[in-house]
Amino acid sequence: MRIITHTCPTCGTVVSANELEGNRVMKCPRVDCDEVLRFDDLPESEREFFLENIDQYRL
Repeated sequence: MRIITHTCPTCGTVVSANELEGNRVMKCPRVDCDEVLRFDDLPESEREFFLENIDQYRL
């Protein structure tokens, strides 16, 4: 399994790919940050790998 994350460009909060994929568009989880994060913010190769191996990332 590969750990795939995205870092909020505004505050540096780290969000996992499975959270981004599950929501597709979400507000940064940091309370005082209004940045909107998207699954599409991940590099294409990371999105493809995640979607091709999605069973590994389900709890």
